[in-house]
Amino acid sequence: MSYPDQALAIEIGERVEKFVREVVATYERDPRLEEHGPSPELVKELRDKAREAGVMTPHILPDHSHLSQRGTAHVLKKTGLSPLGPVACNTGAPDEGNMFLLGKVATEAQRARFLEPLVSGEARSAFFMTEPAAEDGAGSDPSMMKTTAVKDGDHWVINGRKTFITGADGASVGIVMAKAEEGACMFLVDLPSPAIRIERLLDTIDSSMPGGHAQLMIENLRVPQADMLGNPGEGFRYAQIRLAPARLSHCMRWHGVATRAQETATEYACTRKAFGKLLIDHEGVGFMLAENQIELKQAELMIDWCADALDAGENGNVESSMAKVAVSEALFRVADRCVQVMGGLGVSRDTIVEQLFREVRAFRIYDGPTEVHKWSLAKKIKSAYLKAGH
Repeated sequence: MSYPDQALAIEIGERVEKFVREVVATYERDPRLEEHGPSPELVKELRDKAREAGVMTPHILPDHSHLSQRGTAHVLKKTGLSPLGPVACNTGAPDEGNMFLLGKVATEAQRARFLEPLVSGEARSAFFMTEPAAEDGAGSDPSMMKTTAVKDGDHWVINGRKTFITGADGASVGIVMAKAEEGACMFLVDLPSPAIRIERLLDTIDSSMPGGHAQLMIENLRVPQADMLGNPGEGFRYAQIRLAPARLSHCMRWHGVATRAQETATEYACTRKAFGKLLIDHEGVGFMLAENQIELKQAELMIDWCADALDAGENGNVESSMAKVAVSEALFRVADRCVQVMGGLGVSRDTIVEQLFREVRAFRIYDGPTEVHKWSLAKKIKSAYLKAGH
């Protein structure tokens, strides 16, 4: 099915794909790829090249309008063809979701100060929500939030500990969620801040996001009232504005990752011989690649279905939950089969497939693990059944 900005999205997508394949992919063995993500120097270099190629933040147009979700899907899948593609093109998490949220909720002054540097790719951001499980803090259940915000004159004073905060190390813009008397609130913060101390960077299965994932302490962070995002007590509502599109953009980017894994495994199977014939001519291998092709198409259609719901003005919570589960599980199976097809080479770092597998595995956890989404959907199924008078 066509959509209003399809021609524009296709044109942008072609330029993005060319840039990612011909430029970004050449950096995949760069020594500046560190344990906790690409170094600031490498991020800057990649983004400078993206600007030269005219593909910086390609889903946000020069007049600051946003491609439709369908158009965004087409473009972000192209950025995902390399783990460094979203970094270079400024379409990665958490920045993409944070830009979307600020575009919807921030005041004009807040947009000029916090959003513009993100859209230009000059700054990175972090979203401070998740808290340590050992302290019974908020994770998949945001109502468990322990971080507090107390009004003090025309400021708010925030205290708490956060963990798994993607990109906090090196970020310039922070969105901090905390609990006040009025309820959950969001605050915009200039980073780095002496009141926010990174305790450690977590060692995680993935390694493509700048700044890694931090555990940090917030001690007496004073935020002016003017830097509150929206109104007191409406933080969870604003999180819902960000949530569905952010879930879906994860699906878009990782679809590109799985597509790249399939391409690499296909090339190997079509050139490597064993037992007298090409691997792909062995039914066990050929069937795995065929199953991958089927699941990639199913995932693409699921993404487009959810994008259409968002473009129609729906909140998309149910659709994005369903898409997140279906797509993350399918893409993991795709990446896993690619490792299997390539055998020993697939588990080595001689090709990109090993990293792509690790990146996709993390996707089954990010933005809510599969089990939480299924539980939420099951509650809605039960509610609909009871409302029907059964």
